[in-house]
Amino acid sequence: MKIEVARSAGFCFGVNRAVTMVEDLLKQGKRVCTLGPIIHNPQTLARLQSLGAVIVKEPEEAPPGSTLVIRSHGVPRDVRERIDRLPVECADATCPFVAKIHRIVAEEGHKGNLVLIAGNPDHPEVQGILGHCTGPAFVFRSAAELLETAPKWNIPQKSVISVVAQTTFSVAEWRNCLKILKKVYTNVKIFDTICNATASRQTEAEALACSCDAMIVLGGRQSSNTAKLYEVCQQHTRTIFAQSAAEISRKDLAGVHYLGITAGASTPASIIKEVLVTMAEINKGAQGPETADSGDNFAEMLEESLKSLNTDEKVHGVVVGITPTEVLVDVGRKQSGFVPLSELTADPNAKIEDLVKIGDEMDLLIMRTNDQEGTIMLSKRRLDAAKGWDEIVAAEENQEVLTGVVVEIVKGGVIAVTKGVRVFIPASQATASRNDPLDALLKKEVKFRIIEVNRNRRRAVGSIRSVLRDERKKQAEKFWETAEVGKEYDGVVKSLTSYGAFVDLGGIDGMIHISELSWTRIKHPSEVVNIGDKVHVHIKNLDHEKGKISLGYKRPEDNPWEILKRDYPVGTVVEATIVGMTSFGAFARIIPGIDGLIHISQIADHRIDKPQDVLTMGQTVKAVITDIDFDRHRVSLSIRQLLDNDEKFKTADESAE
Repeated sequence: MKIEVARSAGFCFGVNRAVTMVEDLLKQGKRVCTLGPIIHNPQTLARLQSLGAVIVKEPEEAPPGSTLVIRSHGVPRDVRERIDRLPVECADATCPFVAKIHRIVAEEGHKGNLVLIAGNPDHPEVQGILGHCTGPAFVFRSAAELLETAPKWNIPQKSVISVVAQTTFSVAEWRNCLKILKKVYTNVKIFDTICNATASRQTEAEALACSCDAMIVLGGRQSSNTAKLYEVCQQHTRTIFAQSAAEISRKDLAGVHYLGITAGASTPASIIKEVLVTMAEINKGAQGPETADSGDNFAEMLEESLKSLNTDEKVHGVVVGITPTEVLVDVGRKQSGFVPLSELTADPNAKIEDLVKIGDEMDLLIMRTNDQEGTIMLSKRRLDAAKGWDEIVAAEENQEVLTGVVVEIVKGGVIAVTKGVRVFIPASQATASRNDPLDALLKKEVKFRIIEVNRNRRRAVGSIRSVLRDERKKQAEKFWETAEVGKEYDGVVKSLTSYGAFVDLGGIDGMIHISELSWTRIKHPSEVVNIGDKVHVHIKNLDHEKGKISLGYKRPEDNPWEILKRDYPVGTVVEATIVGMTSFGAFARIIPGIDGLIHISQIADHRIDKPQDVLTMGQTVKAVITDIDFDRHRVSLSIRQLLDNDEKFKTADESAE
């Protein structure tokens, strides 16, 4: 009997993350409770319970001081709020793909859109999604149910319909549902939220089922994605649903020559290996004396199957062909070797033609051998990461500065690749300031330090800010060595406050006080400069002890009193605007920044009781400058003198001529 195990069988990312989180908390000596079963697999649950993990149905059942783990399915928003009010620590293991759906339905609801959810309404994941909906929402299990119940929802024809799917929803059923939705509703927004691992798992299982005499689907009976695998496989061949090897008998495999095995996302590798060993025993027991050779062959196949779960064989290959999606490699075997783009590099934005050319030699890791198709899937990325990991660990110990490229913006930070290893850099450590946008880093080369390493999970956390801080410190030291009052600099406006503008001078910040931004009175710095503006400044004052730098921005030649001295001598006739009135006269704006006083006795050629008898606010009048006190910054004007003798005075423009 030939046996083939689906490549993606076993734990998915979200489940592995949740189980590992519980295990790590238990190793730390925490008192761990999980809100419902952390995984739909009885063997794993039994093992975690033996280690001390307790399952609770409601958050309030968790003892004070314990750590309550939210499983990968996620929970409704109100449940999370209840947890936050309890005297417990919360460890959120919600699968990132599920959390993404939570964000989508919340945002779409806030927009006033109606949400439709493809999934099982009784499943905890769907209940969690419903709990994050901020508007009307409906759930349907299948295309048939959608056709039957859609008319009952009475959705207005012009409504915007936002559609999401449970991460483990059947891919084939999802396609059928979309066909119906697009026909029934005119304004549909489709969010393809089925987990990539789920889609791949179902596709592989279907292809394997079409080739095999029988399929074994391994997983917990409460597992939604395992149930979907069973449905997919049984449409093409005889299918056995089992939680463990103990549930598989010789009778089930009678007459089977080619057996396929797949497993749900919550099925640990140990169960798959146990089943493979059981298959070996069944096969051995079925052999007669004349079939001894076939037993040897089966032993080899078993070894290969086990190896496929933990492949670590290295080979040396030569590039013999390149396509847009993969590299063809000769590894000196009868099988054709290929390296998918995703296994060539950790950079999702990279192009194959930029990375390799025909004739290049490289060391590779065997990921999977398919004797039926005569191919070997290889990985360069994983081998590079394995080599690079030791360097990452050393870099963390030595605080070495590494160089990498930011390949992805993720929730809470960015991913940078260095030495073939993906390093997570939190948003708080990604930029010099928390307000700086992360998008500007995408596809850029950055320098960072490793600040945290999890050796068990082979994960590293980096900090760009740490390097930037050191660079700025060096720049600041250099600045202080040469800085002096009066020295001029070109800088960039970094931030604005109500009292001034902060300017980056290159490694150090200085401040332009609001009074130094303009010769005229302004209410806010934004009236003169904006964040990102390049400005030419000079140092007004230095405080070495406090590290403070006061900057000047106003140019002396723009001083309105200097302009007045140059262009408006006593005797000049000006056109001024009335900007204020008092009992003893009126103030008129001569030029921006300078107002002159027209005494009440100088407003008219006859006696008046108050300025308002002759003048109005905003009125433009002709007046002559009769006196200037530059020390006290005062200017006197007269309208009356012009009325007495029009020919004696000239305007400012005439004086300039």
